Amino acid sequence: MASQSQGIQQLLQAEKRAAEKVADARKRKARRLKQAKEEAQMEVEQYRREREQEFQSKQQAAMGSQGNLSAEVEQATRRQVQGMQSSQQRNRERVLAQLLGMVCDVRPQVHPNYRIAV
Repeated sequence: MASQSQGIQQLLQAEKRAAEKVADARKRKARRLKQAKEEAQMEVEQYRREREQEFQSKQQAAMGSQGNLSAEVEQATRRQVQGMQSSQQRNRERVLAQLLGMVCDVRPQVHPNYRIAV
């Protein structure tokens, strides 16, 4: 009976060692999965940063050209306004004289559409 008890004890110990090995294997598997998940997350973050940087550079290039375009439009507008102001200064006296001449030099005459009623 002692040998049976000893055999049972050996079986229980073997079962216990097997359970420990299975538990260790599960822990290693969980660690590997966690590590793989972290590595995948890091790769995703790196890819996202690269794409974001690429987007920012393209956006900057596009906005930079628009910034130059807006500066050019602003400069062209200033030139046009300056041209109009100089033209106004040059023609001011002539236009005022013309307006005053038309207002002050009244020539009364009958309108061509006026009909005398008989």
